[in-house]
Amino acid sequence: MLKLAIDMDEVLADTWAKFIQRFKEREGFEITSEMLTGKELSQAVPAELKPRVHEWINEKGFFRDLPVMKDAQRVVKELNQKYEVFVASAASEFRNSYEDKYDWLEEFFPFIDWRHIVFCGDKSIIGADIMIDDRIRNFSQFKGRPILYSSPHNHFIKDYERVNTWEEVAGLLL
Repeated sequence: MLKLAIDMDEVLADTWAKFIQRFKEREGFEITSEMLTGKELSQAVPAELKPRVHEWINEKGFFRDLPVMKDAQRVVKELNQKYEVFVASAASEFRNSYEDKYDWLEEFFPFIDWRHIVFCGDKSIIGADIMIDDRIRNFSQFKGRPILYSSPHNHFIKDYERVNTWEEVAGLLL
């Protein structure tokens, strides 16, 4: 059975949606999709609001209630029947995220066995056959088939096989 590694943030979980909501509710600043295209979130907000990105993402509880990407639960459940599915998240980058991410996965993807959850820093350790991720830095040492999941920040990257939705993932891998 082939091993499939799936990233969490911006692939399974809609981290950007939470940031957009927070900026609107807490700072009165509305972020549009045009502002995000080809940029990191911190590049899309005014200089005085940039510290909020770092502050919020390091906050305990930030990752616990992220929205699930449309169709992700259904498609990943189907993929889990055909592949040995692992969720691989660079959780070490945000030390308060471990428990949040684990609990989030347990709630929304209960069919993923705890032994198939990989929290790491550097994803070069991942030895899967296929990896779905929104960050190309995670493909640099990857020996398998990389699939880039579209996110505003990677809009202009053209060098990888790309999917825009979980329906496209299903069409590609099921």
